[in-house]
Amino acid sequence: MGNTLIMIGLGLICAGVAYKFGLLGWFGHLPGDINYKGENSFVFIPITSMLLVSVFLSVVFWIIGRF
Repeated sequence: MGNTLIMIGLGLICAGVAYKFGLLGWFGHLPGDINYKGENSFVFIPITSMLLVSVFLSVVFWIIGRF
């Protein structure tokens, strides 16, 4: 349990550093992400970005499960 928490913490630190320095500027602007701006409304549905996150987390959890 301790090793898992350490790995999650390191992952969050890496994601925070990447966000801080603008390395994730492309996230949310991929083809397939729905972005609608109306006169009085704004709709954002990041379909492709969330599929990418899902695949990444599936691979990470699969690798963790192998150990």
